[in-house]
Amino acid sequence: MEAMITLLTILTVLCMLATLGIMLAGMAGLTQSTSDPMRSNRLMRYRVIMQAVTLVLFAILLTASRG
Repeated sequence: MEAMITLLTILTVLCMLATLGIMLAGMAGLTQSTSDPMRSNRLMRYRVIMQAVTLVLFAILLTASRG
């Protein structure tokens, strides 16, 4: 059980960092004058998906750590 909690913690942190990276890439793209709206929308979609994955992993982590 302890190994699963460790794995879930690592995955959750990695997903948080991936979400942050996607968000920063999107913000950097918005500052450019030649910003591509399709790329912005795709990055926004990826960010929302990564946030959802992170929240699901976090919920599983909380459930596992209480049991």
